[in-house]
Amino acid sequence: MSTPRYAGTGTSRQFGAQVRSRVHAHFKGMGISQKADHRLWPKVAVMTGLFLLPLIAILMIPMSAWIALALALLMGIGMAGVGMAVMHDGLHGASSRHAWVNDLLGGSMYMLGSDAFTWKLQHNGAHHTHTNVDPADQDIDPPDLLRFSDHAPLWRVHRLQHIYAFFFYGLLTVVKLGNDFLSLAKASRDPKHATYNFPRAYVIMAGVKLAHLFVFIGLPLWLTPFAWWQVLTGFLVMHFTASVIMGVVFQLAHVVEGAQQPLPDGEGIIHTDWTEHELLTTANFAPRNRFITWFTGGLNFQIEHHLFPYISHLHYPAIAPIVQRTADEHGLPYNVKRSTREAVRSHMRRLYQLGHGH
Repeated sequence: MSTPRYAGTGTSRQFGAQVRSRVHAHFKGMGISQKADHRLWPKVAVMTGLFLLPLIAILMIPMSAWIALALALLMGIGMAGVGMAVMHDGLHGASSRHAWVNDLLGGSMYMLGSDAFTWKLQHNGAHHTHTNVDPADQDIDPPDLLRFSDHAPLWRVHRLQHIYAFFFYGLLTVVKLGNDFLSLAKASRDPKHATYNFPRAYVIMAGVKLAHLFVFIGLPLWLTPFAWWQVLTGFLVMHFTASVIMGVVFQLAHVVEGAQQPLPDGEGIIHTDWTEHELLTTANFAPRNRFITWFTGGLNFQIEHHLFPYISHLHYPAIAPIVQRTADEHGLPYNVKRSTREAVRSHMRRLYQLGHGH
């Protein structure tokens, strides 16, 4: 499939121009930066602490296996928090005006055992540019047991995906430990990256993953009395917990009722302006829930994030009314689920519809 192109009408282009003008005027009028402010750093400390302090406790304090397992679950919550509220904005360049600060925060992805370069290709590049366009957006092109697209092959097993999908969400980060190598190999065949030092990237990637395994499996085996299977169980519980949280949050943005999945025509053109396309394919959830907004790094405001990925998530609640008002004025949908529960139910109904071909 060739790279889709976007060719909107005058009306859709007017929405894009006006919403950008109004949002930028908001920051200018308030005299504030579009990047993060002082509210970010306590969050970085809390999320990093939730992720790493339980591990330190496991390594240094004698405890029962059940307490250690509970701490592994807590580490999974912290791991998800780091991924959503620290790493994500950093890799979008949204946390700071200083590139080194964004690189530092984005580099927290390495603590998760993953890779920043391949993530940027798949997420910043493919997903943000061609949201919900199958197969250009890999987020709706999962392995065959899951069907996230109206345009993907339909199998009988998909009829139950609204039940079993959540188990597969739990494998997200563990599978990515290996899939990053495949993603890097795919990128190496792309002429656009001909100047990138892929041998060095492979070495760094292997080193990061070995370090992750050493810290979260090797050190507990070395410094605690737990059996290998107990350590491995804790490692998998940590990853499973983080993956379920992040997997569900990601899917609530695009695989819910009302989020469209357009295809380009025979000439590779999608007949909407890109800004309108992002509005049509994306959804918000629980916008008034301050804890959800805080913990998910504003990923419950996915509409604002997709329109303005370079703006810190700390500002999404303030600019959301501007985006919604502008969409309403132009007769465009603004897809928002009032609560997390409502969004999860909508996601499950959408999975059911996709699993039954309607």
